[in-house]
Amino acid sequence: MARMRFLVGGLLFLALLRLGAAAEATAAAGVVSVDGRRAIASTSEDFVCATLDWWPPDKCDYGTCSWGRASLLNLDLSNKILLNAVRAFSPLKLRLGGSLQDKVVYGTGDAQGPCAPFVKNASEMHGFTQGCLPMRRWDELNAFFQKSGAKIVFGLNALNGRVPLQDGSMGGNWDTTNAASLIRYTVSKGYIIHGWELGNELSGNGVGTRVGADQYVKDVIALKSTVDNVYRGNPTKPLVLAPGGFFDAGWFNELIVKTRPNLINVVTHHIYNLGPGVDTHIIDKILNPTYLDGMASTFSDLQGLLKAAGTSAVAWVGEAGGAYNSGHHLVTDAFVFSFWFLDQFGMSAKYDTKSYCRQSFIGGNYGLLNTTTFQPNPDYYSAINRVSVTSEGAHGHTARKHSRKFAQAAGAMREEYHLTAKDGDIQSQVMMLNGRALVTVADGNIPRMEPARVDGAQHIVIAPYSIVFAHIPYFHAPACS
Repeated sequence: MARMRFLVGGLLFLALLRLGAAAEATAAAGVVSVDGRRAIASTSEDFVCATLDWWPPDKCDYGTCSWGRASLLNLDLSNKILLNAVRAFSPLKLRLGGSLQDKVVYGTGDAQGPCAPFVKNASEMHGFTQGCLPMRRWDELNAFFQKSGAKIVFGLNALNGRVPLQDGSMGGNWDTTNAASLIRYTVSKGYIIHGWELGNELSGNGVGTRVGADQYVKDVIALKSTVDNVYRGNPTKPLVLAPGGFFDAGWFNELIVKTRPNLINVVTHHIYNLGPGVDTHIIDKILNPTYLDGMASTFSDLQGLLKAAGTSAVAWVGEAGGAYNSGHHLVTDAFVFSFWFLDQFGMSAKYDTKSYCRQSFIGGNYGLLNTTTFQPNPDYYSAINRVSVTSEGAHGHTARKHSRKFAQAAGAMREEYHLTAKDGDIQSQVMMLNGRALVTVADGNIPRMEPARVDGAQHIVIAPYSIVFAHIPYFHAPACS
């Protein structure tokens, strides 16, 4: 079975191939036609996004503590690989947030009590007490963001001022005091923030707790008012984003309708469609096109709500780690996960998603970087290749199981990027580019993505379990002009 994805804009084309057992030993030829006259959707240069989280080192799942020192509060910002890995995207959008963001207070002076770190406590929501972001650390983070060229979206604590309701949800108006203080401090220091996002996973049934849609609308409007007031006269005004939770059609529709046409800029939702990280069948799900296609309805439904409402708001995936509770070592941080990751890129873009934030840039078992060594994991190279190649115009093909050949018209030389797993092991954490291992060198520089130059008259040959990007410079797509 062949499954194709087209995005005529960067002309990104993904083909996920899976043949029956009888054809396993033979290569199969296929013909792909791309209609360059019609654009299905478009994405911008900062479509790729990743997250930085708050989890302390003692955040553990299923007996494994995989976060190390990857928290916003303790990440080594002087690491050369970290700096270069962010810089390489030019720009990379970073969303700062996660489960603990609704327990973060900001040490701006208005908060009562000392600026204390998170402390593990099993009786607390998400297993930790309230924690504090010191302004000294906020200064350090912003110095890094400026140096690396990252575009920052900050997730605000949306539970300040709430009271528990009898149905288990949280009610009452959001207390904007501490958030407004952080925003004012940020503006006073000249720090550039791309967007302020309200809350984390409080929509629908919520994770840990929830807030009703009608109340959330009031709170989004309060955030919008705060941003407008603080940034009045400022040449750049950040985006307002919400709700950063799992898609619930009724809840999201109420938020979208009541904030139209322009009280909210971005509607964000989260994706963990592969189940818990402890699941032993994650690879089976990743290699099953039918299973992966199950997410299409979420993207399509959200696209439909936005269109029907007549809002100016757009959709982003604000956090996506595939497998929740920190992922699964040697699966969500290995080569095989790129089949899920690139499939998500193509599917989300098809339904007009404007940005896709991967959980995480570093931390847990699903980081783009190794938490300990900072070496890029395979998905980092899949993401950077997607950015660098599609910025020039490309066709990308991914083959899940068996060899395929795609006919190509004669013409100029083309560039091909063949991504494979080291030693053919799809659970390897080392990605090969045209047979060369991708690893950082002693100075922390990210290896260059050097293509193979191929006669355009030759077939594009895709090996089993490989990913191929082909840059075809002479392809004319009127829709992109």
